[in-house]
Amino acid sequence: MAQGKFISFEGVDGAGKSTHVGAVAQYLRDRGLHVVTTREPGGTPLGEKLRELLLHEPMHLETEALLMFASRREHIAQVILPALQRGDWVISDRFTDASFAYQGGGRQLALDKLQSLEQWVHADLQPDLTLLFDVPLEVARERLSSGRALDKFEQEKDDFFQRVRDVYLMRAHSFPSRIKVIDSTRPVAEVSAQVEQCVTALFDDQ
Repeated sequence: MAQGKFISFEGVDGAGKSTHVGAVAQYLRDRGLHVVTTREPGGTPLGEKLRELLLHEPMHLETEALLMFASRREHIAQVILPALQRGDWVISDRFTDASFAYQGGGRQLALDKLQSLEQWVHADLQPDLTLLFDVPLEVARERLSSGRALDKFEQEKDDFFQRVRDVYLMRAHSFPSRIKVIDSTRPVAEVSAQVEQCVTALFDDQ
């Protein structure tokens, strides 16, 4: 059985990425594939408990990074690798690019520490495709002002989000074959069409 494919969705809070997770999952299922949808932090019972801490409790920036990767290690071992080995496709709302963007860019944690954690936790695993939903800061902010309660990341200042976005775009420049930038300011139908085109290209590798 062929190993499945791994797709991650990334972007600053308010970029609109989560809107498209379900649509991509359905698109793949319509093509006869088994699909696992998941998220980070979270994805496992332990990961969901860590998610609550990470999104709502104040902590040292290194503690935050370590807990993110602890949750990710469990996620990989319990969900992602078993699914890929079964031949399923995995769609994750965030993966390690988010740690480089949020803990590295936003929190300004040293890059070499994140690279060491990445090497330790998943040296031989990267998404086959990362869809980076990108919007200007003011658009992201407007989308977040929906009246719901914001988590601690969503409550950060504009300079934090600008650093997050900058690192995301830097990583897209560094890994162009994997990370595809989606202009999420466009109408949903146009965004969906570009997303579908990127996902369809993965079938060439099957």
